[in-house]
Amino acid sequence: MTQSAVDLTAPCPAPLPELAGNATVRESAVVTHHGAGPDAAWWRQAVIYQIYPRSWADSNGDGIGDLPGITARLDHLSRLGVDAIWLSPFYTSPQADAGYDVADYRDVDPLFGTLPDADALIERARELGLRVIVDLVPNHSSDEHAWFQAALGAAPGSPERDLYMFRDGAGKHGELPPNNWQSVFGGPAWTRVIGPDGRPEQWYLHLFDPKQPDFNWEHPAVRAEFESVLRFWLDRGVDGFRVDVAHGLIKAEGLPDAQERTTMLGDTVSDHERGDIDDTDDSGDGYRVDTPYWDQDGVHEVYRAWRQVLERYGAPDRILCAEAWVEPQSRAVLYTRPDEMHQAFNFDFLQTPWRATDLTAVIESSLRAADSVGAPSTWVLSNHDVVRHATRLGYTPGHRVPNGISAGDPQPDRALGLHRARAATALMLALPGGAYLYQGEELGLPDSTDLPHRLRQDPTFARTDGAEIGRDGCRVPLPWVSGAPGLGFGPSAATWLPQPASYDGYAVDRQDGVAGSTLELYRSLLAARRDLSLGTASLTFVEGYSGDVVAFVSDAEARDRVLVVTNLGAVPVALPPGSEVIVASGPLVDAGVPTDTTVWARWA
Repeated sequence: MTQSAVDLTAPCPAPLPELAGNATVRESAVVTHHGAGPDAAWWRQAVIYQIYPRSWADSNGDGIGDLPGITARLDHLSRLGVDAIWLSPFYTSPQADAGYDVADYRDVDPLFGTLPDADALIERARELGLRVIVDLVPNHSSDEHAWFQAALGAAPGSPERDLYMFRDGAGKHGELPPNNWQSVFGGPAWTRVIGPDGRPEQWYLHLFDPKQPDFNWEHPAVRAEFESVLRFWLDRGVDGFRVDVAHGLIKAEGLPDAQERTTMLGDTVSDHERGDIDDTDDSGDGYRVDTPYWDQDGVHEVYRAWRQVLERYGAPDRILCAEAWVEPQSRAVLYTRPDEMHQAFNFDFLQTPWRATDLTAVIESSLRAADSVGAPSTWVLSNHDVVRHATRLGYTPGHRVPNGISAGDPQPDRALGLHRARAATALMLALPGGAYLYQGEELGLPDSTDLPHRLRQDPTFARTDGAEIGRDGCRVPLPWVSGAPGLGFGPSAATWLPQPASYDGYAVDRQDGVAGSTLELYRSLLAARRDLSLGTASLTFVEGYSGDVVAFVSDAEARDRVLVVTNLGAVPVALPPGSEVIVASGPLVDAGVPTDTTVWARWA
């Protein structure tokens, strides 16, 4: 597809107060999801905004975002109307993987500031009514962590090495890796160390970069250490933790060979796809590869212990949110049983093609799966690891978007992508449960798709020799002020990744107060979601529309009933008689809801 211009300032006409309707539209007799009620815990309905610290705002002009920069601009999020923020890692780190290689879990990297800066951020957030979630990276540390440095200096079989996954190699002289596991970032998941005598000896496991050695979570000292880290940050006032690679801590006994190679986004390339194995899940809701390093049952014991730590802090609830790329849904929701995590990202929703039948199916299956364990579904469309949905949706539905887009790849239709992204977000924010937003999506930001290869920093790009472009495109620093050096990212023109020229048109000051802008749409959606209690409402699908429409009724106690219609078809669809439009993702037409548009309407 070709790129088309995106007009961010074109006003969206005030929605008609009433549209002539389709008399055949009716509620289903079956309620898909029963609401949580007005007294539900905050996290069951919260909208949480992800801040990627190095790309949010720079306070000192070095081109890298930092904690004081975040604190200075938190009022943007207060005005936006979110409930909490999630901060990607800011801990002491050599930054081999943008901070997901942690050398000290109890300190702030000088790149981002100091511990007092973290305290000031938490205090300012509390003043603005924002809760604070911090990232926790328990699967692996940096190779510069004190424990791993001690392990390198210790002998094979020593207590120091037992804190990580050291193993003797295969082959006559141990010259081969212990098994066939491959790194998510590309290449082998094992690196051989050189002993004090200069000879090669044992291998250590790293499911990601070689500078990210995996902890041995069977060791009680590792479990005790992370419970202590939880308490350290809880004592400083944080409200919870997003848990990185939550499904990866425990490895299968004996470390057997894997039947697939894991890539980014939780995808696998497996023998099953080549027809060589038959490994199906017996739960009845889908295929599951039994990967020896993902989603082992033992992880749940860890999170039950963590839940007990958090509950000792009393009300209000402190929470855990799992980043767990797990299939099928019956396995994924196990992370949110009542004595484990509070939330888990709904990656099935994120990856669903822009087709009404697929969206309806994933909404229904997600709600039923979450309800089976008494948890909310936690919806998400973008984050720091995936191509932004304003870009993904600019392709033909079903097109497999690679892990990062370069100038040589087929380019999305930017105008179409933004139009669909606005509709997708309006659909998501109407759903019951929690939701996460990724920084910049409220501006309609697309990925940077023309970043020069020489400037890429994602280790995925280097370790796959460029076969995987990587995640830099969704991590470009935010545009705050149109025409300013660095688009107002900091006091200088420096930005750690270059901002594409198109970002000038998406700047906050270009959209603030402009009717119809994406920023004002997000503000309207979030305000209406809160006023109408959509996060705790019941959901019933609506019958009578074609298969190109997603339609349901949201019904919260003591609130107006809300009809949500997302039209993915080629022709406009009408709303029922008496419908009063609350908010629309784009301009309406006389005939009703046009293509790739979502409407919320009061419906008696």
